[in-house]
Amino acid sequence: MHRLMTTLLLGAAFVLPVLAQEGGVPPALVDHWKTSKKYLLALAEQMPADGYAFKPNPAEMSFGEQMAHIAGANSSFFATLSGQKDPIAKPTKFDKASVLKTLNDSYDFCIAALAGLDHERMFQTFDSPAGKMTGMELLLLATDHTAHHRGQCIVYLRAKNIKPVDYQF
Repeated sequence: MHRLMTTLLLGAAFVLPVLAQEGGVPPALVDHWKTSKKYLLALAEQMPADGYAFKPNPAEMSFGEQMAHIAGANSSFFATLSGQKDPIAKPTKFDKASVLKTLNDSYDFCIAALAGLDHERMFQTFDSPAGKMTGMELLLLATDHTAHHRGQCIVYLRAKNIKPVDYQF
């Protein structure tokens, strides 16, 4: 009997923290998106205003377009994931001030949507630009997409002889 009680108590010690998280996503995920916002905004601030129109070659998006694309895609992903209306309009201006505002607004929406997300939505299936995927896959797509375009922006800064701020995770 003592062994059974010990086993049940140990099992509860491991299961209860997981069950406590089922009401929403783990806080560490929200914290990572806050860090992503801080890091991306630091990179965006480093580019001088006249560099927002810079393209390494004609086939590429400009630096401002890259940053605005990150903001627009993230808000779209998180609107789908959370079941909310996307509050970020498709950017039409790519100057530094407009892009910084769009990035801030987008990240604020994404962080709030993620923090308020019901755990069950991570396992539902959604239509996305990449096809049908679970909420978890959609979150991974948003993270990967951000990293991809952020990496391009780092190359743009280097092409302008600007050393990017150190990576943050």
